[in-house]
Amino acid sequence: MRPYSQDLREKIIRALEAQDGTQEEIAARFAVSPLFVVKLWRRWPTTGSCVARPHAGGRRRSLQPAEAMIRRELARQPDLTLAELCEKVSGAGGAAASPKTMCLELQRLDLPRKKSRSTIRSVKAGG
Repeated sequence: MRPYSQDLREKIIRALEAQDGTQEEIAARFAVSPLFVVKLWRRWPTTGSCVARPHAGGRRRSLQPAEAMIRRELARQPDLTLAELCEKVSGAGGAAASPKTMCLELQRLDLPRKKSRSTIRSVKAGG
């Protein structure tokens, strides 16, 4: 979601300073959430700014520290299941992860999830 424009932020601050209504009424007039108006108004006197804050970056990947180990284990044993790979990572002191989390991590690392064929395809007897 993109931040609200600086122009809109300044209009809200001007309306609050002029006391053109309650915070809820001003939020409804500018089609923003009341919580946004409260936070903006609370920040205005302390910082003197209504500029949008930079994006915080989101959640950190829990399996990022184990990336090298995951690559190494899959190179050594490409037939590991997601559950087995989770056990190996947690057993080596890494983060405990569910198979779903491991699957998402393998997708991020662009590593295959499918097991390789371990047997030769059977030939149908002629008839």
